[in-house]
Amino acid sequence: MAKKVIVDLMIDGGKASAGAALGGTLGPLKMNLGQVVSDINKKTEVFKGMKVPVKLEVDPETKTYTMTIGTPPISQLISKEIGIDKGSGEPNVNKAGVIAFEQVIKVAKMKYDSFLVKDLKAATKNVIGSCRSMGVLVEGKEAAEVMKELEQGMYDNLLKSEKTEISDLEKKTRLLALGKELDSKMKTVAKQKAEAKAAAEAAATAAAAAGAAPAAVGATPAATKAPAPGKK
Repeated sequence: MAKKVIVDLMIDGGKASAGAALGGTLGPLKMNLGQVVSDINKKTEVFKGMKVPVKLEVDPETKTYTMTIGTPPISQLISKEIGIDKGSGEPNVNKAGVIAFEQVIKVAKMKYDSFLVKDLKAATKNVIGSCRSMGVLVEGKEAAEVMKELEQGMYDNLLKSEKTEISDLEKKTRLLALGKELDSKMKTVAKQKAEAKAAAEAAATAAAAAGAAPAAVGATPAATKAPAPGKK
């Protein structure tokens, strides 16, 4: 059995081409480069705008291959999708942002191959779970509430169509406004915490200085060593 050929690539999502990286390796194996490129682009189209690691394991005898798509952590994908730097450190108190269910589907499709799930609906549950830990609202609601709605079939039509973009302008505007409001609150809370921390540190420094001052003012001079008996 011939040894499998490993090809590691870094491509722009959905924009692979039969260039030197692929052609130089797979060309001599008489692979169908057009089909390989098409398969890669189909698998990575949801990562448009991002660099994606792709690994191909090729059997030179049968011309078959397996493809592994590397993906960023789910929290990073959610953050990029809704335009936040990171999740909330206090998800039950402060909310970091809001995501539409269409965007949940998009992230679920990005991570689908790395989830041990049977269908897209199960994959969206993983994404919603991450939203809860990050303090991200889904459809403007708590993640737990949306999870219940998902079980009740409220999002079945969106799942069936695999819709990944928000077409409802009113909904898009509403979620965008809510996202800005949540972002403003997060920044206000962060500023207040930073100010409180600075004030506490300043108070601690002042207290330490005040405690050291009396010792310096009332310090007792060092005792003079008494002369030895018989010596002046």
